[in-house]
Amino acid sequence: MADWKLRLKHLLKRMTGRYNHLKVQTKCKKVWYGNEYGGFYVNPDLLKANTVVYSFGIGEDASFDRTMINRHKSHVFAFDPTPKSIAWVAENAPKNNFHFYDYGLGRTTGTAVFHLPKNPDYVSGSVLLQKNVSDTRRVKVQMKSFGDIIQELKHTKIDVLKMDIEGSEYEVLEGILEAPVEITQFLVEFHERFFEKGNEKTGQFIQKMNAQGYMIFAVSTSFEEISFVKQSALSYY
Repeated sequence: MADWKLRLKHLLKRMTGRYNHLKVQTKCKKVWYGNEYGGFYVNPDLLKANTVVYSFGIGEDASFDRTMINRHKSHVFAFDPTPKSIAWVAENAPKNNFHFYDYGLGRTTGTAVFHLPKNPDYVSGSVLLQKNVSDTRRVKVQMKSFGDIIQELKHTKIDVLKMDIEGSEYEVLEGILEAPVEITQFLVEFHERFFEKGNEKTGQFIQKMNAQGYMIFAVSTSFEEISFVKQSALSYY
């Protein structure tokens, strides 16, 4: 899509008022990390060398992860159960500080039916049967709860958690917030377009984040990539 068409699309989104629930709640520095398709806003002032990054949902784009590694020497722990993504990572992943796990983030640990994209040229699948995936093209994949993941990897602090998991973000949030781990920046791509009342689901997600001290500090022009920061962390810089 041409840049002017994309800008017009984003402007029309803003003018409709449909995305009024996605507003910046606190002001701090923000820098876009990654390419236009796979990036997120990050506050670099809160990142020191050797930060820990959890990256849920890689697909065939590690531009965000590469930026974290190149700028901050971050250790990126990446997760994706998608067959095409697993194959892509094997050939294209960053060579240093990139730790890949071929399972997905789920509400519980176990196997799940994973619907593959209707278009075989695409990569993003989902455990949700939504308009972009097939009911017949599916595979069984391994999923793990957030609590089991951090227990396995033995992390008590995560500097940046990035989540692009095709609509499952709503059902895994409580497991993340209840886990005994400190998370400073929480980046999520919302897929509310998959649901009849998706904006309400996102609104509930934001309320739960706010209740735990997380505030939105950046919203992408597409209104899909939303960046939260632990408000208490901002007092230290």
